[in-house]
Amino acid sequence: MLEELFNLVKGNAAESVINNPAVPNEQNDAVVAEATNTVASGLRNIVAGGGLQNLLSLFNGGNNTQSQSGNSLMSNPIVNMMVGHFAGKLMSKFNMGGSEANQVANNLIPNVLSNLVNKTNDPGNNSFSIEGLLNSITGGQVAQQQSSGGFNLHDLIGQFTGGSQNNAAGGLMDIVSKFTQGAQQQQQKNGGGGLMDLIQGFLKK
Repeated sequence: MLEELFNLVKGNAAESVINNPAVPNEQNDAVVAEATNTVASGLRNIVAGGGLQNLLSLFNGGNNTQSQSGNSLMSNPIVNMMVGHFAGKLMSKFNMGGSEANQVANNLIPNVLSNLVNKTNDPGNNSFSIEGLLNSITGGQVAQQQSSGGFNLHDLIGQFTGGSQNNAAGGLMDIVSKFTQGAQQQQQKNGGGGLMDLIQGFLKK
C-alpha cells in the first residue's frame, strides 16, 4: 500500500512540485518522498494516538468526502496537521522559503488525500481500500480481527459514523484498542528513518 501511495503522490505532484521553479529538479523525487512520508506517518500517528474514529470519518464515503475538492479538505484538522508538517520539512530539509513551502504543501497534501479518499471508496479500484490502508498502518490488525471472527470493518465504520454506537460498545472499544496498539508497534518498528527508507526504495525502481 505504501508504494501505491507513493505513486499517487507522484501523480499529483506535477504542478506543485515537478513543474514548480521553486523546487529544483534534482530535489523533485526527494520532495515527493517526503510528502509520501508525511501522509503515511501522519495517518499512522493518528491511529496510534487513539484517533481511529477521526481517520474513519475522514475516509467514510458516506461523509460526502468523495465529492469534496482538495481545498475543502483544508477544514479537516488531520489535513491541516499534515500540511503544516510538510511545509516545515520543506523549509528545514530543502531550504525553501516560507511562502513557497506553504504553497506547495497546501496544493499537494489536500489533493493527495482527496484522491486517496476517492480511491479507497471506489469499489472498482483494487489498488486502494480502507482495509489495505488500515492493515499497513496497524501491522495487519484488520486481517487479524477478521480471522478471529465476528469482525466487520464496515460495521465498525457504521458504528462510528452512522450512529449505532450503542451496540456492543465494549467490543468496539476493544477493537479500537487493538488498532491503536498495532499502530504504536508499527511506529516503534519503523522508528527513525525506517518508513522513509522504504519510500526512498521506490525511487530506485
